[in-house]
Amino acid sequence: MGVPKVLVVFAEGFEEIEGLVPVDLLRRAGAKVVMAGVGSKEIKGAHGVSVVCDMEVSEAPTDFDCMVCPGGMPGSINLAHSWDVMHRLVELSSRGKLICAICAAPAVVLGPAGLLEGRKAVCYPGQETACPSIEFGAERVVVDGNVVTARGAGCAVEFALAIIGQLFSETVADKIASDIVWK
Repeated sequence: MGVPKVLVVFAEGFEEIEGLVPVDLLRRAGAKVVMAGVGSKEIKGAHGVSVVCDMEVSEAPTDFDCMVCPGGMPGSINLAHSWDVMHRLVELSSRGKLICAICAAPAVVLGPAGLLEGRKAVCYPGQETACPSIEFGAERVVVDGNVVTARGAGCAVEFALAIIGQLFSETVADKIASDIVWK
């Protein structure tokens, strides 16, 4: 497969930890990570931290091996309202590429797009009502086929390590966990 290419999408009101931890750890693992903003290259997070993305989502190609959707509010809603985000998610999923979402994003973004049908998934407690057709679990991180979901900011490192495990190997994920003195 070569070096995995990962698209991490950012929308106004994203949860900073959930977006930046995956970017950081995936880059440490050796992935080519592209940060893409919805409607702008400069995006402000839910807690006032701004990031400057590499490009806007509308400019991003669809040749990625993985797409990551951070949660947060109203970040998840803003992702779900972006045709560019939803189009890329469906396109990548239809090709069996890895689709990842954390916090509110599994219920608010992936669920309405039909990407969780018949899958095990988790989301931030209370967000299940955004997608009542899906039975969400209570685990911290769930991998089901080409979909990785996690419950919230406190699960960001585990979420990123699970993505690394899927894109590279558990050995690489364990090495990154050791390097950052994770548990």
